[in-house]
Amino acid sequence: MFGIYLKRELSRRKKAALVIAMGLALGIALVITVNSVSAGMQQAQEKVLQSLYGLGTDMTVTKARSAPTGNQSGRPSFDFDASSNDSTETQSSDRVTTQGGQTLKSALVTKVAAQKGVATAVGALSLNVTKVDGSFTQGRAKTDTSSSSSSSSGQGGPGGGQGNNSGSTAPPEIQGGGASFDVNSYSVTGVDVTNQELGPLATTTITSGKTFTTAQADAKVAVLSKSYAKENKYTVGKTVTISGTKYKVIGIATPESSEATTDVYLPLKQAQTLGDSKNLVSTIYVQATDSKQIDTVKSTIQKNISGTTVTTSADLAETVSGSLSTASNLATSVGKWLSIAVLAAAFLVAALLTSSAVSRRVREFGTLKALGWPSRRVTRQVVGESIVNGLLGGALGIGLGLAAAYAVTTYSPKLTAQLGNTGGGGGGMGGGPGGGGPGQQSAANTMEIALSAPVSLTTIALAAGLAITGGLIAGAMGGWRASRMRPADALRSVS
Repeated sequence: MFGIYLKRELSRRKKAALVIAMGLALGIALVITVNSVSAGMQQAQEKVLQSLYGLGTDMTVTKARSAPTGNQSGRPSFDFDASSNDSTETQSSDRVTTQGGQTLKSALVTKVAAQKGVATAVGALSLNVTKVDGSFTQGRAKTDTSSSSSSSSGQGGPGGGQGNNSGSTAPPEIQGGGASFDVNSYSVTGVDVTNQELGPLATTTITSGKTFTTAQADAKVAVLSKSYAKENKYTVGKTVTISGTKYKVIGIATPESSEATTDVYLPLKQAQTLGDSKNLVSTIYVQATDSKQIDTVKSTIQKNISGTTVTTSADLAETVSGSLSTASNLATSVGKWLSIAVLAAAFLVAALLTSSAVSRRVREFGTLKALGWPSRRVTRQVVGESIVNGLLGGALGIGLGLAAAYAVTTYSPKLTAQLGNTGGGGGGMGGGPGGGGPGQQSAANTMEIALSAPVSLTTIALAAGLAITGGLIAGAMGGWRASRMRPADALRSVS
């Protein structure tokens, strides 16, 4: 009886049911869209963070940045000979600097690994190489000589009669000459070949050749990023020369997400030799035994190892700026409250429309009560109709939400993410292993991220729950009003 009556009443009031369902659908669709966009923002931020350090890295340890002293300004200097007579002679100079100019002793890697809560730790050395090559062309001196002569003869006195000639030469004018030099800057990272599952190489996949072996801890070999190898036409088997030392390319690495922040990977010992940083590292990558204890491990390291800065992924996430951060803030703040406001309005409208529909059914409900229907049965009937309207609105809302999420994924522009400095020295998560000095950090840490809007089963379940909740709220208000009707109200409506 309940189902038959429910079906008949809904079919009689299709327009009213559709209006209530559409109101709920719009609110639910907005909730789905905001949730999916927020999830996409979170995934985009994770891609940014994962591109800077090894997968499984929970934190990095760097040396606290200090003000430069003396001539440690960090600015590269180059010496060239401009006195050569051979204008075709090419001169070249490589300047190798440690990123940020801050380093840690390699012994600290073992000390960090021994701290409570640390599963493993590896060191890495981030270098920046600035290569300048070109040639000088000497100018030519052109001299303009003008001469004038005058003669005078004296008729009287001895010594007269000899003419006098005088000439003047203008200063030489230099024409032509100059210098033509090309500047190329790229990043080099020394990795611990004995543990490549943690650190800079952990976020890459070797797509050509092979990676380092433990026997190559001090070998003159290199792994190049795919983009750097393609740009400079390097392949496996060729050699790359850095500051006069040749390294054989044994592999090409492709980043698993976004763009590579390191151009050339070398064994750690080779990088230390190249950067004149024996037994030094710029970054210590740390993996905790329990991801839930990261903050505790961070505090332990900072307490027991002074002069260091410990940066977690949460710390780095706070430094992400650019359009990605702006859009994320809008989605999580404005979008959240907008969804709540629209959803509350949809619930209120559904309740008011249901109550209004009940008011127009005075004769019907009064007659049913006259026939012996108790108030709870009338209330159940109204709530049942409202729940069906809510489920219909939920289905429409899920469809609209999925369409909106698909449109965001397909047509949204790319967002930029800029990573600021968290206060550590070079090579930390704030600078990325491939960053250079202060002048290059911004460029190295600016990335473009394609925004997606994934819809999870949890979001769908949330939408269904909101639909049922909206139906219950509307049904409760309408049912309360219907339960207060009396058979006499039906008689008055007839008269």
